[in-house]
Amino acid sequence: MENAQARWLWYPGDLEKYHALKQNFSRVERGCPWPAFWKSDGFRQRVAFRRTYRLEKPTSFTVFGTPGGAGYADVNGRKYPFGKTVSCDPGEIKISLHIPGEIKISLHIGCIGCVPAVYVQGDIISSDDGWTVEDYCEPPVPAASSRYFVKPEQNVADWPLLEKRFDPISIEAVNGGALFTFETELTAELEIKGSTNPPTVYLGESRAEALDTANCYYSCTPDPETHRCPRQALRYAFIPGYQPEQLSVRAFHRYVDVPVRASFVCDDAELNRIFAVAAHTFSLCCDVFFLDGVKRDKWIWGGDAYQSLFVNRYLTGDKDIEQRTLIALRGNDPVTTHINTILDYSLLWILSMGEHAETYHDTAFLRRMRPKMASLMELVRSQRDEHGFVIGRKQDWVFIDWADFDRDGPLCAEQMLLAAAYDVMARYGNAEEKTRYEAEKAALLSAIEQYFWDEEKSAYVDSFTSGKRHVTRHANILAIVFDLVSEERKRQITQSVLFNAAVPAITTPYFRFFELDALCRLGYLKEVLSEIKSYWGGMLKLGAVTFWEEYDPKLPLEKQYAMYGDPFGKSLCHAWAASPIYLLARYFVGLRPDQDSASGFAATPAPGFFDSLDCTLQLGETTVQVIARDGKTEIKLVP
Repeated sequence: MENAQARWLWYPGDLEKYHALKQNFSRVERGCPWPAFWKSDGFRQRVAFRRTYRLEKPTSFTVFGTPGGAGYADVNGRKYPFGKTVSCDPGEIKISLHIPGEIKISLHIGCIGCVPAVYVQGDIISSDDGWTVEDYCEPPVPAASSRYFVKPEQNVADWPLLEKRFDPISIEAVNGGALFTFETELTAELEIKGSTNPPTVYLGESRAEALDTANCYYSCTPDPETHRCPRQALRYAFIPGYQPEQLSVRAFHRYVDVPVRASFVCDDAELNRIFAVAAHTFSLCCDVFFLDGVKRDKWIWGGDAYQSLFVNRYLTGDKDIEQRTLIALRGNDPVTTHINTILDYSLLWILSMGEHAETYHDTAFLRRMRPKMASLMELVRSQRDEHGFVIGRKQDWVFIDWADFDRDGPLCAEQMLLAAAYDVMARYGNAEEKTRYEAEKAALLSAIEQYFWDEEKSAYVDSFTSGKRHVTRHANILAIVFDLVSEERKRQITQSVLFNAAVPAITTPYFRFFELDALCRLGYLKEVLSEIKSYWGGMLKLGAVTFWEEYDPKLPLEKQYAMYGDPFGKSLCHAWAASPIYLLARYFVGLRPDQDSASGFAATPAPGFFDSLDCTLQLGETTVQVIARDGKTEIKLVP
């Protein structure tokens, strides 16, 4: 009898790093492979799993290892090859070095091309809880596993995907070929039948991209045996040289099982539609990891992941994808480069760890990752100047946003992130660390006030070394979002910066997330709702089925697809574009933890916005239904 709790085991973090390599090396742009340009940490090639059993009756087990790996099982000093059934009879164990009936098992495996992993199949001896693993360097640690890998026939190199078939909703003859349109964007393997020779197909997020065979990002030919093209983002498929009736085309959407558990229904049909499209957008970007988008980069970015945490906590409540993403981003020690080479992304990674810990209360994961938080913070601290300000090195990318900053010397927005990161380190550190980081935060905030605050402008300037006293919104927004200034100072910034047309507007949805969050915190919900309806609603009016990386309401539809100097460079399905889910759930529904309530949660729908409201939202791993009508609010925990 097989133990139903058995699953594949590996060294903690190795599976995430292996699949992160696959993910970050998967980008192809017009036939040219483009691996990510930052330092890529690998997995361990050689590990040993160990466990001791006390047997009271005979039993047997079989060990399976990663395909392509080399290894053996050691049972009380005797070696057995993987795949061979090992029988153990406690009555026959008479080795003086062992307690009668005691079985000491070690599983040794090495693998160059994939994560060394094992699966132990047996009724008593199996790969369930209790195994440790070591890499011959560090002390043994509990072996890791995943709900996705629980069958002996699986290969840990291949993440299991679910599949759903989609038929085209329209087929038309155009430009000497056949254009196939699907109801929404998918990450799919396109199946093409009906042609003797595999045809070339041009894929697009937009109709214009698919029809532009010279400039569309992806073209491919189906495999002659399976008739399928590689998995790729698409909504449109154009096949030149064929009439529609000559071909049979279907899309098989393949996706990681991260179920959307939330819904939003109010008396405003447009808001309902915005929430639903945002949910579909974000769901597509939930793969093995949080991806920035499904077409262009498909890389794991620290800034995108930070914002994804806020959406995820209300939409799926899947802590595993958060942990996989955080592990993959952080990589190995010693740490010598910043996350994605970006200084602020290292700080956002630390902030992400704080958000994850606060949402899921997963002390085991926090304890495991705490040394990596500390070592990354030490890298940041090593780059401080005499004032305590962090400065990017020559090899660092100081990003914050696509904006015209005065980048001379320390950048104020980076110091705001550093202060917030100190707060996380203090909150989750020991007593000594708490004291140190609180002191460093206080000293940093004092220095920020002295050097970056401009009393005349009632704003924080980008740089104090250039003398230009240039003001952008970013540092001022972060001061509000991370609660780094007094209520009076927040009111000053609101009038002098946020509602000051002379200060350059935020141009990217990436940082617009922070600005809208700040406005919500300040109580400007009416203004935020107007922005949600005009910005995201504006995309819907142009026929969007997923939300875009960027939207300019001044441009006609045919001009919307260009970005980064590329005619189709814009992602039309981007994770950060799903932020209305967080804004609506957190501030308009008002769902939040509340230790004083019987349910552990509270919801205070913003008055004056909804006549009726019925939504089911996640808050971490708990599903909560909020019903509001006639001035009354009811909260139910959903089993």
